[in-house]
Amino acid sequence: MTDRAGSYVCGVADAPLLGDTIGRTLDLAAQRWPDREALVSPSHDVRWTWRDFAARVDDLAAGFLALGLERGARIGVWSLNRPEWTLTQFAAAKAGLILVTINPAYRLSELEFALAKVGCTALVTATAFKTSNYMEMLNTLVPELARAEPGQLKSAKLPMLRAVIQIGGPKCPGTIAFDEVARMGGTRHREALATLGQMLQFDAPVNIQFTSGTTGSPKGVTLTHHNILNNGYFVGRAMRLTEQDRICIPVPLYHCFGMVMGNLASVTSGATMVYPGEGFDPLATLQSVEQEKCTALYGVPTMFIAELDHPDFAKFDLSSLRTGIMAGAPCPVEVMRRVNDLMNMREVTIAYGMTETSPVSFQSAVDDPQERRVSTVGRIHPHVEVKVIDLEGRVVPRGERGELCTRGYSVMLGYWDEAEKTADVLDDAGWMHTGDLAVIDAEGYCNIVGRIKDMVIRGGENLYPREIEEFLYRHPKIQDVQIFGVADDRYGEELCAWIRVRAGEALTTDEVREFCQGQIAHNKIPRYIEFVGEFPMTVTGKIQKFIMREKVESRLGLTAAKTA
Repeated sequence: MTDRAGSYVCGVADAPLLGDTIGRTLDLAAQRWPDREALVSPSHDVRWTWRDFAARVDDLAAGFLALGLERGARIGVWSLNRPEWTLTQFAAAKAGLILVTINPAYRLSELEFALAKVGCTALVTATAFKTSNYMEMLNTLVPELARAEPGQLKSAKLPMLRAVIQIGGPKCPGTIAFDEVARMGGTRHREALATLGQMLQFDAPVNIQFTSGTTGSPKGVTLTHHNILNNGYFVGRAMRLTEQDRICIPVPLYHCFGMVMGNLASVTSGATMVYPGEGFDPLATLQSVEQEKCTALYGVPTMFIAELDHPDFAKFDLSSLRTGIMAGAPCPVEVMRRVNDLMNMREVTIAYGMTETSPVSFQSAVDDPQERRVSTVGRIHPHVEVKVIDLEGRVVPRGERGELCTRGYSVMLGYWDEAEKTADVLDDAGWMHTGDLAVIDAEGYCNIVGRIKDMVIRGGENLYPREIEEFLYRHPKIQDVQIFGVADDRYGEELCAWIRVRAGEALTTDEVREFCQGQIAHNKIPRYIEFVGEFPMTVTGKIQKFIMREKVESRLGLTAAKTA
């Protein structure tokens, strides 16, 4: 390779891509590892083998068919991490449905948008968790539910929605109990399920995940069996997972990190899925690792920090741990070292990707030198291509920064019902333009050095300023608003709002927060709110958010932790 080689890399593979559906892959897992544990959720008293799990999935899938859900229909799931979430994931895939994963932090306006955008026919929902009363919100959005015959809902706001399936209780009027669905399927539905199993193709869409852009409303990233099953498989191979492994999954299932890198890595390797709790709790995570003898642990950097800094950390025996994944946000070098040394995760890997690429495109190897594992996001995944380009679309030399573009099996079908927005990011040659700025070195290791987009990453969650700005524009006293990220030593970044108030009006920070409460997810409510007379702009009228960021950081003395 010459010194001026271009920044193009292609992943060499030691195994072919899987040419199968998620349903048939589960059947194979049940044949290969029938008596090994598939799913353990101590707080729900669940301990299922692959045989048990596959049988429960078949029962639920037959029930979905009995409800009249047809191939290609969209079924939403709105819940935290529970066994029912995973049953729904696999049963929807078997029944030929498209699973729509809905962030459990979503509130009314976000939930309505997601369900309406993709036309969900059914919704599997939790009842409540902590301060989130899901059924109460649903009844506010769909008042017809309380008087509806279960499975026969007719809603003015959501005309496609027919069935609301409720996890847990007490059971609300108009809903179908989750456990009841598994008893609804008869012989005819099981026969239909078997036929579907033969007919379904791996290029069919199986999942829609919502992600936003700088252009406002969330977009439905549409992914196939082939996309996510293979990504889970190669993520697992990078950690050398086998049926002897047990993965502790405290990351959210509604996100690719949980449902692909966790659940689909398990079904393709035979490893056990261990859920420490519904929402993230550092103590419950440490307890689960010790009690369940987990060999792998997942998390975004803030989760690992919370575990390491827990007052009881030293009391736990984490000697079973070997590997895991830290991803979702830039990983502070010091945290990575502590995870290696104090948590016994000598083979921890770092992964980088995006929902639109299923998600992982770079991952460090378990035997990469520690210096490489703490300072880069690793090398290209098998069967995936990446190039780094300049503003003219030309591949830059190694070591120079540019926009990272990905091509291969992992690239999404597109944004649901958004042909123009899909064309904005997916070019004619099949390259997904990520909007991330990256550098690839002579050995093929990648560093993510910034973002072309203004996206804010708070504790591993991607937040999109435009979406929050659009919401705040609804406030009658707000003339103009700009949302941007500022450094934070705990979450990496926090949201800041600069607001111009309408002439003759007065507005307080409390009023702004109150306006957001219950309407948008709590993590989208700006931590810092400032009232200003004007925004810094270029001569052509473009807002300069980086100047706002610098001003706030220097005035408040904000700094972020050093990252790879």
